[in-house]
Amino acid sequence: MTATDRSLELINTAAQAAADKLAHDVIAYDVSDVLSITDAFLLASAPNDRQVKAIVDEIEERLQKELGAKPVRREGDREARWVLLDYVDIVVHVQHSEERVFYALERLWKDCPELELPADAKATRGKAEEHARHQAAEAEQEPGGEW
Repeated sequence: MTATDRSLELINTAAQAAADKLAHDVIAYDVSDVLSITDAFLLASAPNDRQVKAIVDEIEERLQKELGAKPVRREGDREARWVLLDYVDIVVHVQHSEERVFYALERLWKDCPELELPADAKATRGKAEEHARHQAAEAEQEPGGEW
């Protein structure tokens, strides 16, 4: 079994919305062969809680406006460290970069086929690593960093 056309439509719209809000490392997996409860997972991350919320809000708004889809469940919104949007056909995970590294969902689903995403979403790959390098370089340049 493979992800349905509806699932792919939802994934692509959600991935584009995440990319538009500057999400990092957007990737999607077809999990329909290993899970009976959903067709696909979309993973995205951001370096801070505020941006996680912005990405989640944009995905939710776009899926509602463009495809008439509402999540049946939304979890993790209060802390904004890992927000899950369950649309039945797809599940969207937007994680703070630290949670993304710690939980490493990609490792868990690496045997599932990766879904093709819009070019903007693909362009987000490696952004978390790039951001971390930039932050480290800035920290080194700050005067008085040592006590």
